[in-house]
Amino acid sequence: MRAAPTILHLDMDAFYASVEQASKPSLRGKAVIVGGLGPRGVVATASYEARRFGVHSAMPMAQARRLCPNGACLIPRFSLYREVSDVVMALLRELSPLVEPLSLDEAFVDLEAGGVAFDGPSARAAGERLRADIRAATGLSGSVGLAGSKMLAKVASEEAKPAGLLLIEPGTERELLAPMSVRTLPGVGPATGEHLRRAGITTVGDLVEAGEDELVRIVGRAHGVGLYRMALGLDDRPVVAERDAKSVSVEDTFDVDLHDRVRIRTEVQRLADRCVQRLRASGHSGRTIVLKVRRYDFSTLTRSETLRGPTDDPAVVREAAARLLEGVDTTGGVRLLGVGVTGLADYTQEDLFAQSLGEQIQEEAAEPDVAAEPGEAAAAALEHGEPSGEPEPAPERRWAAGSDVRHAVYGAGWVQGSGVGRVTVRFEQPGSQPGRVRTFRVDDPELEPSDPLPLVGEGPTAEEL
Repeated sequence: MRAAPTILHLDMDAFYASVEQASKPSLRGKAVIVGGLGPRGVVATASYEARRFGVHSAMPMAQARRLCPNGACLIPRFSLYREVSDVVMALLRELSPLVEPLSLDEAFVDLEAGGVAFDGPSARAAGERLRADIRAATGLSGSVGLAGSKMLAKVASEEAKPAGLLLIEPGTERELLAPMSVRTLPGVGPATGEHLRRAGITTVGDLVEAGEDELVRIVGRAHGVGLYRMALGLDDRPVVAERDAKSVSVEDTFDVDLHDRVRIRTEVQRLADRCVQRLRASGHSGRTIVLKVRRYDFSTLTRSETLRGPTDDPAVVREAAARLLEGVDTTGGVRLLGVGVTGLADYTQEDLFAQSLGEQIQEEAAEPDVAAEPGEAAAAALEHGEPSGEPEPAPERRWAAGSDVRHAVYGAGWVQGSGVGRVTVRFEQPGSQPGRVRTFRVDDPELEPSDPLPLVGEGPTAEEL
């Protein structure tokens, strides 16, 4: 615990939904729900307008639609969210070299290390200036918590939501925390909260009154000791500038269970390629390939294979994932697939340890005594994604709600919805007035997918405030 509230926690308000509202003028002030749009989609975040209807993150999208039937349900646009996050994180690094990002929209900052705050008034001034600068640069709002520890700064930012700032003066922690729910403390989820409730403990003050020995008896030594310290407001964790990634992974939940083994293999190969793209973007390679399979009955299986050297070769990852899949029973159907890489390193082993099976096949093909029956050749082609010789029908163009498009005549816009061979587009862009809506055939040659347009900051600067 510090003697001054010089640890800052920033949490952007309803980040994904707020970015969508800022980039789509017709949605400002309206209910926006971001997440998967299929039958098994889950809400990633909801605007405050949608939250009034009871919509919240991790809720099934189908339930969110029932609660908020007039809400705009949109797919996430992570490339745009990352761009906006980069702007926000750059502003934080102007305050201090010690910035600890927790996600795209959340971070701790050590203001003392940056020399911008050493007491309550200077910390508050830095926090207010940060909020104004974020508004000016992005048009978005963020909530700021200031305290003498990371835990309390995070509690403060949550209490300050939305678009506020709360400073907890050292010495007032226990008084502030006492009436709060035990769920306020980090690590106290629904299960632990219910366990404590059955013991008659519902507030942070109840935790302090129960005492460390009683909490150890209820939830175990490791958790009980930590819980008691948090209830007292004690937290000595420093702000750490670099948080090393432990793994890189991607996964997809399917609208309808997959039963076709060939389709399942194809999806695994596609996920492996996406995983490697993220791996390379992070500047890492990895040694252990992990396959995740959630079956029709919600049982989840994970399989892993460790290579003899780190790799960022997509062929190596694809083939390792395919080998792992061979050991998984998919009878009955698959609802989710995921591919990940762990054991990360910042270099790649440039040798034959992680040689891909594809390279081995090319070498063996030069040997005249290697032959395959026609049936085996067809199976190999399917296994490794090689063309079968028969042309495939062109896939129907799909337009997900919220995705960016550009029309040869009308310019930039976004998809409001599609169906029955038609797609409806609203033509507007960040900083414009709400735009007009037009409908096209889904195969209109003048309509093309597009990259998101940059977000334009519209708020006042710190000086204007």
